[in-house]
Amino acid sequence: MYQNNTSRRLLSILRRRPDAWAGLRGTEEHVGAVGIVRFYQTPYGVLVCAEVAGLPRGDGDCDAPIFGFHVHEVGDCGGNEEDPFANVGGHYNPHGCRHPYHAGDLPPLFGADGYAISVCLTDRFAVDEIVGRSVIVHAMSDDFTTQPSGMSGKKIACGVIRA
Repeated sequence: MYQNNTSRRLLSILRRRPDAWAGLRGTEEHVGAVGIVRFYQTPYGVLVCAEVAGLPRGDGDCDAPIFGFHVHEVGDCGGNEEDPFANVGGHYNPHGCRHPYHAGDLPPLFGADGYAISVCLTDRFAVDEIVGRSVIVHAMSDDFTTQPSGMSGKKIACGVIRA
């Protein structure tokens, strides 16, 4: 298996305490959705590690659920009856880029029997730029095309990013 020194160093970072984290909680409809997202600042960007449980499951082999996953502008997981996490605002997008080039656009989470684990490296933001913002799991996959947010559906889990 190929693994260079850079990838070994990056993966070893996951053993240390994160620079920021967000505890995820689900909506009333998705009360079982819980998890944690950890953010590690590295010389190459931010290593994002998400672990989520209690996600909706698919009905068979060919419809395994895929969930949109984004950093949003505001660190307030409040909302209203129609949108329980409405207060989070839009995707974090400090440079006014078109979707899917928002700084807060992250790779989707692939559900596996109600669970998802994802690790990615991004240089679209630094940890200190996202502390106080929120991270959202959406009910559907992001289509990476539709403006402004990719048609990723309802917000089903939210967490405020803390140092």
